Amino acid sequence: MDIALRLATPGDAPELHALIERSVRGLQTADYSEAQINGALGTLLGLDTQLIRDRTYFVAQVPDRIVGCGGWSRRRTLFGSDGSADREDALLDPKRDAAKIRAFFVHPDWARRGVGTAILNACETAAEEAGFARFEMGATLTGVPLYLARGYRILDRIENPLPNGEVLPIVRMAKDAAKEVS
Repeated sequence: MDIALRLATPGDAPELHALIERSVRGLQTADYSEAQINGALGTLLGLDTQLIRDRTYFVAQVPDRIVGCGGWSRRRTLFGSDGSADREDALLDPKRDAAKIRAFFVHPDWARRGVGTAILNACETAAEEAGFARFEMGATLTGVPLYLARGYRILDRIENPLPNGEVLPIVRMAKDAAKEVS
């Protein structure tokens, strides 16, 4: 079945919220406990509607539904949803800052079928077109293998306190944009 990528719209938000919860509860249980997942959903793991407003959030769609989402940002926030307390909405300088790769979620039925890679390629291309030469992200433990396979390197690990007293480990990763060979 063909998967189409498009920019997310505000009207997609209800379907995206449901997809994100399904993705996290279906794909991240090998890396995070139920308490960590419960504490992270809606705060660190969730929809950031600023990405939709900035027109930097993509959805992967099959004819009847959205099966994946992810984006990039020209803002300082590394990760988190609308409910995150650590938002930094200041704009980045493409000449010195890395674009932020953000909020990737895939429906469990569509995992390991190229959805995440397709969205990542679209994000990197769009960020490069906006003048960014580097990318940075805060990856979940579940996403690390994909990003390593796509050329990202681990910078450090971040322990994020959650509202329920749990801690969610996140891996900060980076990659340089593809260089043109002349």
